[in-house]
Amino acid sequence: MSNRINVPTVKRWQTWYTVIAFVYMYLPIAVLTLFSFNKSPSPSQWTGFTWDWYAKFLQNPILLAALQNSLSVALTAVSVSAILGTFTAVGLARYYFPGKSLYRGVTYLPLIIPDIAIAVATLVFFAAIQLPLSLATIVIAHIVFCLAYVSVVVSSRLATIDPQLEEAALDLGATPVQAFLRVLLPQLLPGILSGCLLAFILSMDDFVIAYFTAGVGSTTLPIAIFSSLRSGGVTPELNALSVLLIIASASIAAIAEAIRSWGNHD
Repeated sequence: MSNRINVPTVKRWQTWYTVIAFVYMYLPIAVLTLFSFNKSPSPSQWTGFTWDWYAKFLQNPILLAALQNSLSVALTAVSVSAILGTFTAVGLARYYFPGKSLYRGVTYLPLIIPDIAIAVATLVFFAAIQLPLSLATIVIAHIVFCLAYVSVVVSSRLATIDPQLEEAALDLGATPVQAFLRVLLPQLLPGILSGCLLAFILSMDDFVIAYFTAGVGSTTLPIAIFSSLRSGGVTPELNALSVLLIIASASIAAIAEAIRSWGNHD
């Protein structure tokens, strides 16, 4: 009995598996995109092509206000996380201190803790210190996980950088601050930007943590979408909004991957 593998058969099965996997993953998105152009408000029938639902979303003051809140939260949380995450990654990679392994584990813990646990913990913390819920509390909660993601991406970039470059700069008379700003930071920049873009996507898409830590008048876009679904169900307007969010998220993810690849080739 021959043990030789039939190469054409294997390739054919690989092709079918790939096609089925892509259909399974992207068919719902394709259907969502199709019905975002449907004239009929009913998702069960197609009556014609229209751009009206996209225009209607752009004229919806509630969703636009929620989008503005989400952008404010994401930009603020990512800005703070970029600084703290970079310093954390550099400190863990370049310095030795008691409890370093424990501190590294605690820093990366938000990556594996369920969102609901982080949401409840931050809500209890805010209640304990009697801090009123607002956009500021959402920002504080988002910094917790954004910092971890930025730190992880920067750490992976830092692992590819030769530490002797900093040592050479110090030997040539540069101060530690000058060595960091002129030697290390430019090399870390692709990792920092990539981590920030990833954290921005996660902050914009977050629902659970924002829902638990939002106050009156601080509704983010995912919360507004959830409220709209509960009151009116799925509408073509929400379909249009979802398509725009998918395009924006995919574009940002592509940019982040391009920046990461560019940094690895330097």
